[in-house]
Amino acid sequence: MDKETRATVFLGLGSDMGERRDNLQTALAVIDENAGRISASSSVYETEPWGFRTDSVFLNMAVRVETSLDPSDLLAALLAIEKSMGRIREKKGYSSRIIDIDILFYNDLVIESHNLVIPHPLLHSRRFVLAPLAEIAPDYVHPVFNKSILSLLASCTDTSKVVRL
Repeated sequence: MDKETRATVFLGLGSDMGERRDNLQTALAVIDENAGRISASSSVYETEPWGFRTDSVFLNMAVRVETSLDPSDLLAALLAIEKSMGRIREKKGYSSRIIDIDILFYNDLVIESHNLVIPHPLLHSRRFVLAPLAEIAPDYVHPVFNKSILSLLASCTDTSKVVRL
């Protein structure tokens, strides 16, 4: 993608280790500097862990980013940000993390490769992703399910606690 062409991307961010709010703020600054201009950000939400057990709770949020990076370069940039902040990726399963940055949508592209799936394959089943995303993109239509984010949130069966701070 050339420097003049911009894609609209939605990212989900989460942290449950250390100074969680500071971790989110650091990630936002580095994303804005290295991945694309943040054009909207949700409130921060306190959420229960999803997919594993831990005593810590997460802080989650969603952002809209305008980027000139193609999807694979964006993924590489986000993984580099996570690593620079101290994220250690385990081989299997979910675990606590200093920072997690997920690509939720990239324009209306549908990508399924061995290292990148867009839209994020589980976002429709995660209240901690849908609630902040609905705050900044309620009418955005999921390109696979052909439903708005608000509609996906309304039909989400995830009952985990998600509290806007």
